[in-house]
Amino acid sequence: MAEQLTHFYNKFQPSHYNIYLDINRANKQFSGTSTITGDAKTQSISIHQKFLNIDSVTADGADVSFTKDDDNEAINIDLPKTGEVTLAVKFNAKLTDTMMGIYPSYYEVDGVKKQIIGTQFETTAARQAFPCVDEPEAKATFDLAIKFDEHAGETIISNMPETRTENGVHYFDTTMRMSTYLIAFGFGELQSKETTTKSGVKVGVFATKAHKADELDFALDIAKRSIEFYEDFYQTPYPLPHSWQLALPDFSAGAMENWGLVTYREAYLLLDPKNTSFEMKQLVATVIAHELAHQWFGDLVTMKWWDDLWLNESFANMMEYVAIDAIEPDWHIWEVFQTSDVPAALQRDATDGVQSVHVQVEDPAEIDSIFDSAIVYAKGARMLVMARALVGDKALREGLKNYFAAHKFHNATGADLWAALGDASGINVGAIMNSWLEQPGYPVVTAKVEDGKLTLSQQQFFIGESKDVDRKWQIPLNSNYDAVPEIMADQTVTVGDYKELRQANGKPFFLNVGNNSHFIIQYDETLMKDILDNVDDLDAISQLQVLQDLRLLADGRKNSYANIVPLLPRFADSHSNIVNAALYRVANNLKKFVTPKSAEEKELKQFFDKLSSAQLDRLGFVPKDGESNDDQLTRPYVLGASLYAENADAIASAHSLFKGNEDNLAGLSADVRAFVLFNEVKNFGSEKLFDQLLAVYRQTSDASYKQDICAALTRTTDPKLIAKLVSKFEDAETIKPQDLRAWFRGVLANTEGEQAAWDWIRNNWQWLEETVGGDMEFATYITVISSVFHTSQRLAEFKEFFVPKIPTPGLTREIKMDVSVIDSRVQLVEAEKADVNAAVSHVVK
Repeated sequence: MAEQLTHFYNKFQPSHYNIYLDINRANKQFSGTSTITGDAKTQSISIHQKFLNIDSVTADGADVSFTKDDDNEAINIDLPKTGEVTLAVKFNAKLTDTMMGIYPSYYEVDGVKKQIIGTQFETTAARQAFPCVDEPEAKATFDLAIKFDEHAGETIISNMPETRTENGVHYFDTTMRMSTYLIAFGFGELQSKETTTKSGVKVGVFATKAHKADELDFALDIAKRSIEFYEDFYQTPYPLPHSWQLALPDFSAGAMENWGLVTYREAYLLLDPKNTSFEMKQLVATVIAHELAHQWFGDLVTMKWWDDLWLNESFANMMEYVAIDAIEPDWHIWEVFQTSDVPAALQRDATDGVQSVHVQVEDPAEIDSIFDSAIVYAKGARMLVMARALVGDKALREGLKNYFAAHKFHNATGADLWAALGDASGINVGAIMNSWLEQPGYPVVTAKVEDGKLTLSQQQFFIGESKDVDRKWQIPLNSNYDAVPEIMADQTVTVGDYKELRQANGKPFFLNVGNNSHFIIQYDETLMKDILDNVDDLDAISQLQVLQDLRLLADGRKNSYANIVPLLPRFADSHSNIVNAALYRVANNLKKFVTPKSAEEKELKQFFDKLSSAQLDRLGFVPKDGESNDDQLTRPYVLGASLYAENADAIASAHSLFKGNEDNLAGLSADVRAFVLFNEVKNFGSEKLFDQLLAVYRQTSDASYKQDICAALTRTTDPKLIAKLVSKFEDAETIKPQDLRAWFRGVLANTEGEQAAWDWIRNNWQWLEETVGGDMEFATYITVISSVFHTSQRLAEFKEFFVPKIPTPGLTREIKMDVSVIDSRVQLVEAEKADVNAAVSHVVK
């Protein structure tokens, strides 16, 4: 990719677009005219295009000379003068099948194949749909006019309401001033449900007719109440007449916050109200609330350049929890943050070479690679949770109101947000937050009693090879002892005489109460013993933290898994789902220390049985009416552990549920269906069952049922069936490219399938790159491999295949980090294998 030295916006600043598109699905072609009025700062300007054929360019009605520069995704244009100019660019192109730009989504209704057309323009794919200055700062207003090979019964929707149709052309109202990457439209045979918020905003959910009408209800309710919440919380009205939510059958990301027309994967919008797990409801609700948070934060006010992507994503990631917690307080949704975002951020951010939250970036391929969900979403959200705790909700809301007022319809930087929050709170928020924003990684705070004094010190925490460069953070310590300072900015702090402090406080010393700050703690033996002796008095989040920090310290070789093994049974009977999440995360990590089919593995299975059998008796295999949310969310951990342990009761219960529902497997409770199916495939499997489930997978439009079948079929131990499965990886009629990573990971993580999956990806890398390259999900295939491999042989093979690809734009950082991730795991396993297995053996005997 040629180096792009200057942003195109510096030379040409659009103010308004008239975009006409004529889309023909039958021959997968489209053509159009992009008419751009703007201010030319120089006579030679550039606008973006990618994969477009340019027929002509005029300026104020006269032909001008232009060259197409594919290396820089540009059209370079020579103008007769500077100042106000109206460009008209005629072009044509192909519809893509890469889920970027303008593309078809495929689905079936009653065995008939159909398609709807949708768009995905973030980060730099608006230029695949129409010539434009495709940079976040180049905000303009847009008039969209679309013609397509339309037949009766079709619907077309866009960011703004349709104003008229003439000669088959659909005209949409002028947009607000907005960035190109947020333009969207969709059309086809759609069904919809609509409602109106208290303030008069129309809210609608749109989907294909492959779905039952009631699958739209949950999303409609959550969307309406989220918008009402945000209008109140931000004290800023929703800026558009409508908020449409559109489910696309083919969609690469989870969802996309296009202004006024949010697009989603079907799995993250549509729910069967009669049979959906509580976990899935929580997931769909947070995705919707995340995208709607963006309608203000990201859409109304947009980051100036992609280096401040975190401004959009970290903020929406925090607000999805704030919103759902407000509208569904009984869900305790912040617990999901503790079991998903927090461990993801802590794990990823401990690898040397990880990006900082704020990261410099220019090349389009690199821009896609900075969407690191564990950093830009999860770590960034933790940073903002810390900021929220420091300033309080009153100042947060006042600061946001002023931020929106100052920057609406324009762009902002991170500094602008800190300034607004600082003015509202009287705290220098920027000074504290920049230590988290501008540098990668996080600290481990060591707490110890030295010469009778309680002392704290900070140092960067690493897992694997690392170079310590003496980074320091301003750490909100959130201790349960008042004598501890609120913020730790120095390397070391002496708190005071430990015995006096312990007596005065009457409870064990604890840091990071609530687990909201982005650091972990290593307590010395005295302090840790005190915590463990009183572990039953700790709240669930504190228990989760003890397990979380011990696990990370073991991964970073500051503790050992052998020391943790005997502690795990103490937590095994907890009724809290977040404690179980932390417990089984540690327990599952023990699997890498055993060789399949060995005596050690047999003992590890006995250990899992010891952890889970009492809970299995208490909860049973089937959800009960009126049981707590905690029980519903704990059951999957217990069932997974029991089936791994080969617990005879669990296997028999799952088998009898299968037999009793053989004629209607979709009707099995969604909470346990995956376990019933994978138990059947693994322990009672046959080619007939395999083929039957694969056929159902192709036919059903229920996304969560599809996920359950994927989880089941990838567990088969039959080499013939594994080969059959891998042969379907490139068959988009069976496995859509958007779903392929889950299938690949499932087979790779299955000991019997690992070799087949690893051979497939090495042999078919070129195909994978052509199919899902140019997409922010592409690099995550490498992440998936690094999450599974743990032997020196696999490390050598990984390096042999991927190290030559390090120069590939967008893959560089991922490959380097993942070599380190696998290497540190291999070293850990080799060093601790004997001790860990001895510790397990000791507990089960």
